[in-house]
Amino acid sequence: MLRLNPLFSDGAVLCRGKEIPVFGEAADGVRVTAALRDARGALLGEGAATAAEGRFLLWLPPQAAQTGCELTASAGGETVRCRDVAVGEVWLAGGQSNMEMALVNADGGPAEIEAHDDGLLRFFEVPKWARACPEAEAAFRGTAWQKMTPGNAGWVSAVAYWFGKRRRADLGVPVGIIDCWWGGTSVTCWLDEETLAATAAGQAYLDEWAEKSAGVTMEAYLEAEKAFMDGMDVWNRRVAEVKAKLAPDAPWAAIEAEAGPCPWYPPYGPGSQYRPAGLYHTMLEKIMPVGLTGGLYYQGEEDACRTDRYDLLMGQLIGLWRRDFRDDALPFLYVQLPGWGGAGDHEAWPRLRWQQEQVCRALRRTALAVTIDLGDRENIHPTDKRPVGERLAALARRVVDGAQAPESPRVTGIALRGREAVLTLSAPVAGKPDGFETLAPDGVWLPARAEVAGDRITLRAENEIRAARYAWLDWPEVSLAGADGLPLAPWRSMI
Repeated sequence: MLRLNPLFSDGAVLCRGKEIPVFGEAADGVRVTAALRDARGALLGEGAATAAEGRFLLWLPPQAAQTGCELTASAGGETVRCRDVAVGEVWLAGGQSNMEMALVNADGGPAEIEAHDDGLLRFFEVPKWARACPEAEAAFRGTAWQKMTPGNAGWVSAVAYWFGKRRRADLGVPVGIIDCWWGGTSVTCWLDEETLAATAAGQAYLDEWAEKSAGVTMEAYLEAEKAFMDGMDVWNRRVAEVKAKLAPDAPWAAIEAEAGPCPWYPPYGPGSQYRPAGLYHTMLEKIMPVGLTGGLYYQGEEDACRTDRYDLLMGQLIGLWRRDFRDDALPFLYVQLPGWGGAGDHEAWPRLRWQQEQVCRALRRTALAVTIDLGDRENIHPTDKRPVGERLAALARRVVDGAQAPESPRVTGIALRGREAVLTLSAPVAGKPDGFETLAPDGVWLPARAEVAGDRITLRAENEIRAARYAWLDWPEVSLAGADGLPLAPWRSMI
């Protein structure tokens, strides 16, 4: 039986400008052929492969952006046709809950859902399944590309939607986005076991999970999961009642005081979406090796208090995407954690932001959207997602298109001069220069007086300055920004 991966269905978007992989299922030894034709029926390209172990992968030649194409695949007397196929950009959007937040729940989302009508912005959502089972297979096979026509965009990632809408406006070509995310997940959920075991940071996650889930059967896990979800439902109803009683802008601490603490963490076990390497197999593998223009990623909240080597894990994730999607220069754009006041350890989020920055500095064709000004002190899920998506789109203009685009200023150098330090910036900034600290000889960080002069900032302290940092809090007060309004990126010097 010939079956194309659901990514190749009516309304599919194929990646322009590079070889196009087409894959699916077929009987062993059967020769599978595929052809792509344009809107007039002219042959654009064809390819063939022999199925092995029930699967096949063939390649079509690169194509320019266009619409109205038809993709056909044939094997053993069967033919499958995919109509209304577009060629354009294809982006994979991954991460946890801030990438998962649906457009309907974001600022301006409901109005956008009602009015937006663009059949050339299309989304494909990988079904959320944490364990292999017939239901998971059926859900994936039933997935199809969806056009962003009125009333049809409510479920898509708000960040990815705003990114895709901006790319459509910038380029005018079809844009397809593959949503593959799950709230609360660690970066390790999206890596395979071999990759995790290659570093001490990854192995620590594997060891912790093995210890906490030792002896838990699937049956026992499913029972514990149901009890946990029932408890979460009760708590969520209680929170809704408290919110209705209190002021709309009541702080989270007041809500939790009446509703009780959130009954998090979910149970450990073999069917959990939070197990290391789990979703790599149950979700990400299902779409490999689809042709991609690049990757979008918003994650890190779950790992902020769990590892000091998030930079290693993120570097592994980028390398794995490039390997698995057959492009060692695949652009990778990701979001730096915004401000939030509920981390407990007030330096956990700044440390992770800095590790995100180091990955961007170390790996080519990566870029980091600075969002330190877009957080919500009381809510780990800020609802203003439009600027996040649009900042990612600006990064795409630079990294993918090679064009000029707005970018957050960054500290590029520091000169220590006793009780004075001069910071060099990538671009001039303006605003109130709060949030700077200097390290005294006794190892204590103290607030610093700062003077801004274009692309230079001078820090002064009462003691000799050993190091300096900026916006080094989970919820920092920041106002310095470049000419285009983008904030100065959080920073620290080497100690």
